[in-house]
Amino acid sequence: MPLRLSSLPALVLAASALGACSATLGAPEPGAVASLPPDVQRRYAAITDEPYAVPAIDPQDIKARNVRQVVDYDTTEPPGTILVDPYNRFLYLVLEGGKALRYGVGVGKAGFEFAGTATVARKAAWPSWTPTPDMIRREPDRYGPWAGGMKGGARNPLGARALYLFKDGKDTLYRIHGTTEPWSIGEAVSSGCIRMLNQDVIDLHRRVPTGSKVVVLGPRAVASAGRSDPATTESIVPGSSGAGRVDRTGLDALTRQLTTGTRRTASGVADESEVGDGR
Repeated sequence: MPLRLSSLPALVLAASALGACSATLGAPEPGAVASLPPDVQRRYAAITDEPYAVPAIDPQDIKARNVRQVVDYDTTEPPGTILVDPYNRFLYLVLEGGKALRYGVGVGKAGFEFAGTATVARKAAWPSWTPTPDMIRREPDRYGPWAGGMKGGARNPLGARALYLFKDGKDTLYRIHGTTEPWSIGEAVSSGCIRMLNQDVIDLHRRVPTGSKVVVLGPRAVASAGRSDPATTESIVPGSSGAGRVDRTGLDALTRQLTTGTRRTASGVADESEVGDGR
């Protein structure tokens, strides 16, 4: 059933919680795939041409359903729109022909939720990050040392890229960003922000220009949003489950088709791809 924006709840902000995205402590959970097909390995290989190291994703840290893939997706939103489904923990980049590029994401905990429409007003490569006063007050030992901010880098919790969401010209304090904790993808762990694998957020950052529309689905909208048909699902990894129906040639073809446009976009927003403030 097509997505109806009229069913979206009003924008919900918990400003003190959403003021900064935080890292979470923990360890990889069991149940991840034991190996990845060659094409997926290439997708999540180490990236060596960045200012900071982006290591390859360990197969134990990624579940099949969270692998970046082209899936069937029925929506009334135009191509180029980003839709975030925090309840199923996916981010979709709408394509033409009833398709979308789907990414697994980590999402905000209960009480730190955001729902509604926004715009990508700014993009940053290797953004800086500053915890909010409330975060420092709650966990002074953990966040106090970073009260003055943490520069972008391999250990920064915002990861390799960040997209800054604005609504009606005002900062929502909500971010789509990378992570230093790849095992957290698919979990409810981030303090109000949408986290992605660094390889995935670099890919998304390259594909979407500033001004792109973002829809973060609320619980009512999730029920009516487009999704893959469970009866035709196909695992990206043999023996695994939970992936949407995958157009196995679609992702490579999409990459080839968008190469020229991606380069134009990258050059067009180069002035915005600078180290930014994660607050």
